Amino acid sequence: MPSSETETRELGPQSNGLLLNPWEFDAADFEPGWRYELINGVLTVNPPPSIKERDPNEALGHWLRTYQETHPQGGSLDVTVSEQTVRIGPQRRRVDRAIWAGLGRLPREDETPTIAIEFVSRGRRNRQRDYRIKRDESRSAGVREYWVIDRFERRMTVFRFGRHKTTTRVVNQEQSYRPRLLPGFRLSLAALLELSDRWDESAT
Repeated sequence: MPSSETETRELGPQSNGLLLNPWEFDAADFEPGWRYELINGVLTVNPPPSIKERDPNEALGHWLRTYQETHPQGGSLDVTVSEQTVRIGPQRRRVDRAIWAGLGRLPREDETPTIAIEFVSRGRRNRQRDYRIKRDESRSAGVREYWVIDRFERRMTVFRFGRHKTTTRVVNQEQSYRPRLLPGFRLSLAALLELSDRWDESAT
């Protein structure tokens, strides 16, 4: 458990691989511009997401807030933020976007999101992390839906966690997704993928 003697530590990319307990992580002062996670007691430091992930993520946040402000049922969305640290027991995981819905209030700072969202990064290790490891961690943390948006496979996979089972839905690029937790909100996957694609086009 935390101690009153826990000191604030300044951590940056040079701290990658440092052994920490959860309270040291929570009290740390992090150098901005990097992603910090605590996995099995080890600090993991990674560079920020690429612009091909940040651009559609910011657009998704804009669409969600527009829904909140203009749709008759937009009050279902309490708040959404990008780059959120989620507590999973002693682990500290960073998700690309977190959504709290149905609370009727602002969430506590450490409250588990209702929906967690990942934009898949290139590489087999990243795919395994996003599709399997973070899926299982999200379920154990109490997340109700976990979305994996995959610009490489041109699809979005939605994992819905019930009390006794997990259901999976795959949304193809020509389809839209209407989450039950956000009634009236429609996410066009094609519109989201176009935002990533334009960065490839600009490089040609």
